[in-house]
Order: sequence, then C-alpha cells, then structure tokens
Amino acid sequence: MKIGIPKEIKNNENRVGMTPAGVFALKKHNHTVYVQSTAGEGSGFLDKDYEEVGAIILPTIEEVYASSEMIVKVKEPIVSEYDLIQEDQVIFTYFHFASSEELTKAMIRRKAICIAYETVEDEDGTLPLLTPMSEVAGRMAIQQGAKYLEKPIKGRGILLGGVPGVAPGKVLILGAGVVGVQAAKMAAGLGASVTIMDINMKRLRYLNDVLPNHVVTAFSNEYSIRQHIKTHDLIIGGVLVKGGKAPKLITRDMLKEMKPGTVIVDVAVDQGGCFETTRPTTHQDPTYIIDDVVHYCVANMPGAVPYTSTLALTNVTLNYVLKIANLGWREACNIDKTLEKGLNIVKGEIVYEELLHAFEA
Repeated sequence: MKIGIPKEIKNNENRVGMTPAGVFALKKHNHTVYVQSTAGEGSGFLDKDYEEVGAIILPTIEEVYASSEMIVKVKEPIVSEYDLIQEDQVIFTYFHFASSEELTKAMIRRKAICIAYETVEDEDGTLPLLTPMSEVAGRMAIQQGAKYLEKPIKGRGILLGGVPGVAPGKVLILGAGVVGVQAAKMAAGLGASVTIMDINMKRLRYLNDVLPNHVVTAFSNEYSIRQHIKTHDLIIGGVLVKGGKAPKLITRDMLKEMKPGTVIVDVAVDQGGCFETTRPTTHQDPTYIIDDVVHYCVANMPGAVPYTSTLALTNVTLNYVLKIANLGWREACNIDKTLEKGLNIVKGEIVYEELLHAFEA
C-alpha cells in the first residue's frame, strides 16, 4: 500500500503521524511510504532519518495526498486539506468529529474512509489510541495550570505545592479516567491538595486504594461540583463521552462562584469541552479570561511536547497501520473489532452511532 505522512499544519502542532521506526516497519512489509519534507522536524526527526529507512520525501502536502492510498496523521484535516482528500482514501488520525459539524460534512462530501484514533475501542471499553495522548494531556494540564496560577498571568498567585507554613493549592479534577488519574498523580506529586470526582463508584473505590492519601475522591453531581469550585484554585475538565460531545459540567453562572484568578483547564475541548464557556485556543494564544477566571483550552495540548507525544502515539498506532496496509481497511476491520469501532465515516455515510446524534438540536 502507498502510505502518506503529511506535515501537520494546525497552529503550533509539532507532532508527526509516524516516527522513522514506524516507517522502517512498514518498509519491511514492502509498503511505500511518502513523507512530506520537514514533516518530522518539530518532533526531532529529520528528512534524512526517514530516507535512511526507505521513505520517499515529497516536497508538498499536495503531492503526499495525491500519491497515497492511506494518510496517517495526528490531528484532524483543516479546511485547506479538505479538497486534497480523495474518494476511497483512508484517513487515519484523531478526528473528534463531534466537536465540528463543518469537518464532519466535509469528510462526508469527500467520500473518504475516516478511521478515528479516538474511537478505536478494546473489548473492555478502553481506548488504546487515545490513551497515550490522554496521559500526556492529563499530566500537562497540571503543568500548565500551575503556570497560569501565577499572578503575572492573572492567576491567583498560588504555588500549588505550598511551602512549609503555607497550605498547598487545591486542585479539583472532574473525571476519573485516564486524563483525571494522570492529572491527579502530577498534582499530588507537586504536593497539592487534590479532589477527583466521578459518577462511577467502582472507579472511585479503586482510585481511593491506589492514589496517595492527599488525593480525595468525591461522587460527582451538580450540587457537589458547585460546592467544590468555591474553594479550589485549579479545576481540570477531563470527562469523555466516546465519540460524542462532552457534558457541560460547569456553566457560565458557576464562574461567579469561583475565586478571582481561579484557573480552569479543559482537556475535553476536542470533544466540545466540559465547561459552557470553553472555546478552543492555541499554544500561541492559550488563555482567555471570563469573570476573572482564567480559561486554558488548547485543543492540541500534547503538541507542545512533540518528541514525547510522537513516540507515544506511534507505539500504539503502528500495529493498526500495518494491519490496514497489509489487509486493506475492510478486511482489517472485519477481523479486528477494536479497529472496526474506529470507523466514523465511510464513503459519505456516518457509521459511528454516537456521531449520528452529535448535531441534533
């Protein structure tokens, strides 16, 4: 199969769809791999690194799309890429369709085979291709939140870990999935006082056993959230609805209950966000302030640490890329039900149930 790796062109997106090691594995199976020139530079991989393992370097994104049967990316195609996508071409990437009706309609028009990393799902309900980026984003949420709590950036002026004689900052985490647990670990490691909320009591019991004693679990409901936001300095939104829009757990009126300078980080921004006031931001302009609350809603957080993120992503995507390349998308999905759940749009038809209802009024 002819496989293309274009350069990511979303704002400050420095990741790349595949490492040279991934290209090496594809070449061993006699596939042709086209890599756009400089596609890997942001992640620390040079054109010569790809050439040494057998990739063909093409100068433009147009040539990569035109030459390839399958495109392997990181982020969803943006407007300038829509018309480059060919009918029946396999696009394997993070799509997050539920957050963009425009993207969804564009992919329907292009009649491509859209396989979304974020909905590839194991039998136990885990999301193997979303997990590594959720791990990165969860940890980064605390790293970024701690920075934006600083007073020069309009935060409360709080050091999360505190110092002897001064209480640590308080972190509230909504959602006890991968993002929430990684955020809790990072916040606890800094010495912060941490509360993690979820509606799954089985999950909360497990976390109560394995997380440090200064991480407190709490059952999530609107009343409880309203009480907790009054006293916490950093709030992380990490609730995921597989393939659908995230629930709005913090509404606009709730911002007035927070202390001025509170920081909220919405890791679910790719799925529409956990906060009513969420709107996607970029690494170039990451924050905005509403009612004295600092919002950090960068839609590609792991793109800021591209070396780590690209390695972590290729670790989990490569086997699926190989399966599609070796067997074709249809046969690969027939024999691998985990991969089959990644099918979102096929030749102009939405085939992922949650997406069918994403844009209903």
